[in-house]
Amino acid sequence: MYALTQPLVPFKSSLAGGRRSAGKFIKLREAHVPGFGSRPNGLGSVRAVISGGDKATVEEEASTSSLQSKEISGGSASSSPIQVKAVVTIRKKMKEKVTEKIEDQWEFFINGIGQGIMIQLVSEEIDPVTNSGKVVESAVRGWLPKPIPSEHSHIIEYAADFTVPSDFGCPGAVLITNLHGKEFYLLEIVIHGFDKGPFFFPANTWIHSQKDNPQNRIIFKNQAYLPSQTPPGIKDLRHEDLLSIRGNGKGMRKPHDRIYDYDVYNELGNPDKSDELARPVIGGKERPYPRRCRTGRPPSKSDPLSESRIEKPHPVYVPRDETFEEIKQNTFSRGKLKALLHNLLPSLAVRLSSSDIPFKCFSDIDKLYNDGLLLKDDDDQKESILFSGSMMKKVLSVGGQWLKYEIPAIIQRDRFNWLRDNEFARQALAGVNPVNIEILKEFPILSKLDPAFYGPPESAITKELIEQELNGMSVEKAIEDKRLFILDYHDILLPFIEKMNSLPGREAYASRTVFFYTKAGFLRPLAIELSLPLTPSSPHNKHVYTHGHHATTHWIWKLAKAHVCSNDAGIHQLVNHWLRTHASMEPYIIATHRQLSSMHPIYKLLHPHMRYTLEINALARQALINGGGIIEASFSPGKYAMEVSSAAYKSMWRFDLEALPADLIRRGMAVEDPSEPCGVKLVIEDYPYAADGLLVWSAIKEWVESYVEHFYSEPDSVISDIELQDWWNEIKNKGHADKRDEPWWPKLNTKEDLSGILTIIIWVASGQHAAINFGQYPFGSYVPNRPTLMRKLIPQEDDPDYEKFLQNPQQRFLSSLATKLQATKVMAVQDTLSTHSPDEEYLGQVNPLHTHWINDHEILELFHRFSSRLEEIEKIIDRRNKDGHLKNRSGAGIPPYELLLPTSGPGVTGRGIPNSISI
Repeated sequence: MYALTQPLVPFKSSLAGGRRSAGKFIKLREAHVPGFGSRPNGLGSVRAVISGGDKATVEEEASTSSLQSKEISGGSASSSPIQVKAVVTIRKKMKEKVTEKIEDQWEFFINGIGQGIMIQLVSEEIDPVTNSGKVVESAVRGWLPKPIPSEHSHIIEYAADFTVPSDFGCPGAVLITNLHGKEFYLLEIVIHGFDKGPFFFPANTWIHSQKDNPQNRIIFKNQAYLPSQTPPGIKDLRHEDLLSIRGNGKGMRKPHDRIYDYDVYNELGNPDKSDELARPVIGGKERPYPRRCRTGRPPSKSDPLSESRIEKPHPVYVPRDETFEEIKQNTFSRGKLKALLHNLLPSLAVRLSSSDIPFKCFSDIDKLYNDGLLLKDDDDQKESILFSGSMMKKVLSVGGQWLKYEIPAIIQRDRFNWLRDNEFARQALAGVNPVNIEILKEFPILSKLDPAFYGPPESAITKELIEQELNGMSVEKAIEDKRLFILDYHDILLPFIEKMNSLPGREAYASRTVFFYTKAGFLRPLAIELSLPLTPSSPHNKHVYTHGHHATTHWIWKLAKAHVCSNDAGIHQLVNHWLRTHASMEPYIIATHRQLSSMHPIYKLLHPHMRYTLEINALARQALINGGGIIEASFSPGKYAMEVSSAAYKSMWRFDLEALPADLIRRGMAVEDPSEPCGVKLVIEDYPYAADGLLVWSAIKEWVESYVEHFYSEPDSVISDIELQDWWNEIKNKGHADKRDEPWWPKLNTKEDLSGILTIIIWVASGQHAAINFGQYPFGSYVPNRPTLMRKLIPQEDDPDYEKFLQNPQQRFLSSLATKLQATKVMAVQDTLSTHSPDEEYLGQVNPLHTHWINDHEILELFHRFSSRLEEIEKIIDRRNKDGHLKNRSGAGIPPYELLLPTSGPGVTGRGIPNSISI
């Protein structure tokens, strides 16, 4: 094999054993090219390499071109060679420092003289001499390239010229070697000059420096091929590229790596720093969980089972192409979570830690929106933090900085809305966590926990108590008519309540809430059961509360609802948000990269739905769900948060039930109905999350089914697709290894099976995540509406401080909520997590720089139909929000339900469905 070993210089030498050549050529010698010769069968010898950019050279060599063509291709020399140009598009930083601009000029110069980037063009056809794809090679050339004609001045084009034999065939792959000392971002390569061209090679990838990794990078054409359809000239490259992505499972990953592999959650704790920060491994038989991306860091010194920590601001490894792009970094890293965690929260601690006190009155909470909070100056933090387009504003003030929050949507129209029972119930259908309410199917309500440990299974909510609220209707009749519903967090939380309540400043119950659906078309809460662990001194561990009409019962009812909301907030964050979207999605992404070639049609379908997820998950493990992180500090489960999440994964997570229609049927919120578009009919028609979600689900399903049908038209094409079968097996056996033996995993034998699996994955990444993420600030940032933790139990008549409660119930209510510091931490994080980046890519949209993602006119037409359907859905949702009959999304003071509107602008908007879990 021939490899580049010296710079490009004019020289006269022999090529391929003694033939004289003149002019400018790349000096070659026979050597092994790392990552090249290791390919099965290799690519053979590059007998001659013609470096473009010099017309005189091409003319000078015309007399020997036929001989060279024969040497290159192994074919006859009967036809004249073809002049081919490769246009290489590279993205530079938008905002560069002076030193970076100087480095750019040097880089332009090096590229201009052909010593920066080498390109090998690989044919889809086999060279009969080498038994590999035909190859020609050239260097990128061009002096001080001009930006492409657009508003994207940071995007640069270079060119490389090739002389290609006439029988070369169609190019199928491009091999890139980066001779610079640093990486660069390659957007795309376009090959001009072939009869059937131009040919597009979309890259959107970082090209590592040869000094970091001697392997070159393989970029495939935008033609989708099933494994069996792969042209013979690039078949070995397809396999080699997958092998390089999988790695060998050994060693610590480096920042330039693009290796995807699996590991358990063994890096959440920091036992080397403190015993208090030690955390158990999440993932495995005892605490099952989806797998994360492996980093390969060494074990901690104190616990060999725990991986050593990388603390902020140092980055946690994710494969290089998974990291945030510059716009996202500017929005998130500098102006969002990293600045929040590094600068804002310490500033808050300085301001509040000496007097971390509860809110004394409701006006204290209002001041966060009206007056702001003055932060003390920190001489070590000179750079101000800018939250442009955000609901949180930080502005400079004399002697300090003011932190001011925008008024949340939940109180923007009616500041007392949160107090009402109807609003408490409405948020179970149209709030930020509308996925836990279920129909009450039987009475009495029974626990599935072991009665030997947790007491009698029967709920303390009795038939008599319920019927007192039903105005003459029996419980049996209400159940038969599908009018009773329940929000049940009893079994998931009760095993943890004793440990949770042992933490300082935590007092929690396991809750059940029963609702009645009235003829007027809204939900009304009937009763709340709050349970504590069974103890010898407290055999009656269950308390039931109803709304009542007396002043005392009215305030106690408020406290009971606050405890329910606290449980709901914890389950929302740890189970429905983190586990069911972020954590469950990560194995799908890892398996897609490891097992599906980038030219596989299913990889191309899934690619937009994987953007930024591994990076945001790594950041979350570093600073949100880690030991001592924001989630532990701000939510009721505290240090047991991830154990609660693991318990939920063990007891309730099923891939097949992540399909929206299946989930609705499981919860009894819908019944099967073949006449309906999604095959289900809602039990409550005015269920905004479900009604809008089914529209989005059906659009995704139709798009996926048409896409799959296009590529898998043959009867056995799915089961014979080796990459696809390995992908699905790896998701089950490695990504969700703790659930590998479950019988409910879908089969993957037919195109219908495949469409169902893909629809679930895309729905989880897009619509499901949008519905439960982007409402966090609008609903959660007014603390009384949605407290994330409670610090006091409900006062009983025999309690010493019961009299204080009677004297000042407002003070007792507010002192039960999070403190000012805890609340402000949560509000800051909720603001960050609810923010759309300016570079967000929404469902049904394609990044303007990625328009050549696939070379298939029919697929592009199908995608256009999908986009048009989403535009129609947006109009349907807008009409629903104006329909006065739909009381859960319209009315005086009621915010419209917009979380599943497909599009959005940047910032905290409470709407928009990104393609992927990008925040």
